[in-house]
Amino acid sequence: MTNMTDLGKIADQAVTETDIVPLSEAVKVWARVAALSFGGPAGQIAVMHRIVVDEKRWIGEHRFLHALNYCMLLPGPEAHQLAIYIGWLLNRTLGGMIAGLLFVLPGFVSILALSYVYVLFGNVTVVEGMFFGLKCAVLAVVVQAVFRIGSRALRNGPMVGLASLAFVAIFFLHVPFPLIIIAAAVIGFLGGRKGASAFRVGGGHKAGTDKILEDRDSLLGEEIPPHAAPNLAWSLKTSGALAALWLLPVAGLLLGLGQHDVFSQLGVFFSQMAVVTFGGAYAVLAYVAQQAVDGFGWLRPGEMLDGLGMAETTPGPLIMVTQFVGFLAGYRDPGSINPLAAATLAAVLTTWVTFIPSFLWIFAGAPFMERMRGNAALSGAMAAITAAVVGVILNLAVWFGLHVLFREVATLTLGPLWWDVPILHSIDWPSLILTLLAALALFRLRQSVITVLLASAVLGIAWRVLS
Repeated sequence: MTNMTDLGKIADQAVTETDIVPLSEAVKVWARVAALSFGGPAGQIAVMHRIVVDEKRWIGEHRFLHALNYCMLLPGPEAHQLAIYIGWLLNRTLGGMIAGLLFVLPGFVSILALSYVYVLFGNVTVVEGMFFGLKCAVLAVVVQAVFRIGSRALRNGPMVGLASLAFVAIFFLHVPFPLIIIAAAVIGFLGGRKGASAFRVGGGHKAGTDKILEDRDSLLGEEIPPHAAPNLAWSLKTSGALAALWLLPVAGLLLGLGQHDVFSQLGVFFSQMAVVTFGGAYAVLAYVAQQAVDGFGWLRPGEMLDGLGMAETTPGPLIMVTQFVGFLAGYRDPGSINPLAAATLAAVLTTWVTFIPSFLWIFAGAPFMERMRGNAALSGAMAAITAAVVGVILNLAVWFGLHVLFREVATLTLGPLWWDVPILHSIDWPSLILTLLAALALFRLRQSVITVLLASAVLGIAWRVLS
């Protein structure tokens, strides 16, 4: 079977002769980016921008934005894909693999350790209090994400309309998430192609009047490096190897264990998620949570928030929460092996099928995207997807809010519409108070996400110990 080392050799002979930066220096920088990648995709992208563009001046502002726009159009974690893209631009295939692997590794190790603590000591008062506090803070963080992304994406009436339609479609009509994103992309693509101003992506990554680093003044320059030129043979070979790494293990599980085994279900479900997770972790978490809780019974609603709290407080992509889902699924349905061993294998499997596709999307499409810098239709599709994602994240905030702030929820039906509503007398006052405090710290006091999460965890512990 093809392995990751083999991939680095594909069309990458004499790597050091054409690296834009020394590979040893690139490894150190990507390790630093990974260690500092807290606070969700916005924070991770900001860290990457500060180090790669502002500090190292390896690539220019417009090239960084072009890469980011492409990654936002892809399924999967855009910050992780952006690291792969830039690593590939600077150090070819091997550089992209190193950047992508380092970006995930610290979060994987951290969440795995926390997952062990969760299942072994989760009934201890201190641990219960920590995750109680994290749930409330995560709800405030998701609400902040709605406002933060909305303030950038909903610049005009059509964008507000797209966001509103997306929310109605997913919250009341339960339209599948991928269909919402595909519809938004088509609308944006056509609008951008016709030159409609509503679908133009504006501005640079940084606000204010600071002078940006032009592509021509960066180490990479504004020309396409030789290894980044479109090469269909290279793309097909690399894509085929990555597809084998991704899908052959899943096929082996299905053939060996059957479709009803928990490992087969995890492999298939999260492989599907890797194809449809447009718009980042926040946009898809509501669907993952609903399926994991109601569809498969892998975990309870509050536990999904615990997992998101882990992902928020550790470095790496927020979609790493899927590792926690896989861990609990394997722990509770271990088959004939030790529950902790099954949980660990399930966490590795879930992480594998979640992140290997990101390498596939970048290596298959990035060379061709380099030829399309400044394409209006593509930019229009990205703008429309971002607007629709605001509506989807609002759905996530509502879903989380119902399960954090109320102990009981009912379902109302009106024709084809059905939606959850809270049972008002079941309100959880401690959760409401702590959520409001977290929101105050984020919105008014401008505290960082990691500070709010840690403070909420401490307050949660104090409440559980004293109550």
